[in-house]
Order: sequence, then structure tokens, then C-alpha cells
Amino acid sequence: MFLQESETSTTTRVRRPLTTPDTDSGSAPNPPDSAYRLAVASLQTLAQDIKDLAERAQATLRDPAAHLAAGPGALSDIALASVPRWHFAMLNDTERNSALVSALESSVPPGAHVLDIGSGTGLLAMAAVRAGAGRVTTCELNPLLAEVARQIIDAHGMSDTITVIGKPSTELEVGKDIDTRADVLVSEIVDCGLIGEGLLPSIRHAREHLLAPDGIMLPSAARLYGQLVQSESMARLNRVDMASGFDVSLMNSLATPGHFPVRLNTWPHQMLSGAFPLVDFDLEKGILGPGARSLPVAADTDGLAHALVVWFELDLGAKTLCNGPDSKDSHWMQALVPFDLPVPVTAGEKVPLRLSWTDYRLNVSVG
Repeated sequence: MFLQESETSTTTRVRRPLTTPDTDSGSAPNPPDSAYRLAVASLQTLAQDIKDLAERAQATLRDPAAHLAAGPGALSDIALASVPRWHFAMLNDTERNSALVSALESSVPPGAHVLDIGSGTGLLAMAAVRAGAGRVTTCELNPLLAEVARQIIDAHGMSDTITVIGKPSTELEVGKDIDTRADVLVSEIVDCGLIGEGLLPSIRHAREHLLAPDGIMLPSAARLYGQLVQSESMARLNRVDMASGFDVSLMNSLATPGHFPVRLNTWPHQMLSGAFPLVDFDLEKGILGPGARSLPVAADTDGLAHALVVWFELDLGAKTLCNGPDSKDSHWMQALVPFDLPVPVTAGEKVPLRLSWTDYRLNVSVG
């Protein structure tokens, strides 16, 4: 039987103010250690990236006509910095597009108000109109993509039916941004590990504030599966120790926390277990909060487990979307969730795993 989402996962993502040393106590702050210096350097790097992008943007805004006259590549630096390249692979994923469009065609009641979270190019918003929606509200937090969507929608003669709002869905308000709650919610804000683009907090908010009580949710549910994998090559995509005789392991403090994408069939590997269910998310009624659970997993063969390979299934009515290891045509890669250290496993014995997830990341530990 499939594991259900933890009923105790109710943690809420909140913003906390930055703290400063207590200078009134009379005690001097501790001298900067290596972790402190790395943290400061990371903030300096972020500030420099923001400064460089802001300077390019300001130069363009001072005389946008002149920059645009320079040709279609004039704004490429800004586009490269603000629009991830995976949008192109995603839009060329015919399996994904077909499944989502078919789900809309079979689920949208005639004249319904559809809310599309994550406009992109406006593809799903336009598909909703073609499926019979009376009006569509689509939101996109990236201003450049929002404008691309507006122009594509206008070129298809759908601007009277589709409204593009340049905000994240969590900032939309009924009565202000949209007149009424939506009859149908469609959202494909999914990364290789399902949750990395904010699916959980977005759906939580939309169910409470934006979707009618009896509204239709697409997708309606999602599941995660995993397998133990031995692959030093994949483990080293996010970890390093020695290079040309030098200890450069300090780089591991900059490693990606949680899961990251890999194309499994491009790397040497050995599966050490069969596929097993990790967690089931009921997007219609589930809590959808951060959580954790223990997963005793039986190894099929002896080896050294470096990570879990993880993939998802999305329920879209009669169709299911999956990015499993056998889904070679999917634009989604698989997710690799590394262990802190390799774990020796023995065939027939169980490995005591603990899977945890935040609103955005998957993590796994042993014990």
C-alpha cells in the first residue's frame, strides 16, 4: 500500500529578519571563522551579480529604443540571466504538452474560469480557451516571460479571454487581481524532484484563497519513487576531495543541498534495489507541508550506495506524466538525492533510510 503524506507536516515557510550582533551587551563579536567568511563572500557574489544585471538593465531603460534597434540579440544578456534555458526543452516535450492539453480538454467545463499558475509562454492558458474556458487568468512572476505570454496570446486572438498577471500566484487576491475564485486550477511548476519550483506552497495557497471549494485541480495527485544507486561518477557531480594532489574539499561547502537533476542513463551506475514508493501528495486535499518519514529499504545486491535516484508521477485525469529512468523522451531529468557519505549495503538486508522534504528540497539520511 502506498505511503500517504504525513499528517503532522504542518510547518509554514516564513520570512525572518536578519539578526545583527548584540552590541549593547558589551561583548565583542567572535572573530570571523572560515564559515563566516564563506557566508560573507557568498553575499558579496550575489550582490555583484545583482549589480551587474541592474547596470545592464538601467543602460537599456535609459534608451530602450536604441538597444532594441541593435537587433534581436540586444537583450540576450538579460534574457540569459532571467529565463532558464529549460523552457525550450519543456515546450518541445510533446508527451508533456499532449498530456496537459488532453487533461484540460477532458476536465474544463464549458464557460469555466480557469487559473493557470506559471504562464511561461501562455501555452496552457491558450489550451484552456480551446478546451472551452470562458475566461482564463494566468500568472507569471517573471516580467519578461509575462510579456512574452501576452504577445503570444494576443497573436492568437485570445487577449479578450486570457488575462496575464505579472505576479506569483501567492500574491493574487480575489476581488483585486481576479474577480472570483477559479473553477479549474492548472499548474505545471514541477522540477525533476517534483517540489523544487514551489509546487507545494503554491497549491496550498491556491486551494485556500483562489480555487472554488468544489474546483477542479490539475494535476490532482503526485507520487515520488526512488531506487538505491551506486555511482561514484554521479556522486562527484556534487562533491570533490582531491584534485591533482591538492585537497579542495572546501568546495563541498558550496555543493547543492538536497536534490539536483541528473540524466541517469548518461552516467555509469548500478541499481542496488528495486523501485519503491517514497511519498504520495494529494494535491486536491492533502496537507502539502514539509515532512519526513522512515523508509526501510531492502537491497537487492551488495554494493556502495551513493544516493537515491528519485522520479515523480503526475495524475492528469486519464493520463499520467512520469520522468522515471525509462522515460527517455521526457525533458525532465531524474533527481539525485545524495547521501552525506556512501553507504555499504548487503543483498537481502534493509537500509534504514529517512526521507525528508521542505517546500523546495528533498533530502535523505541513513539511520
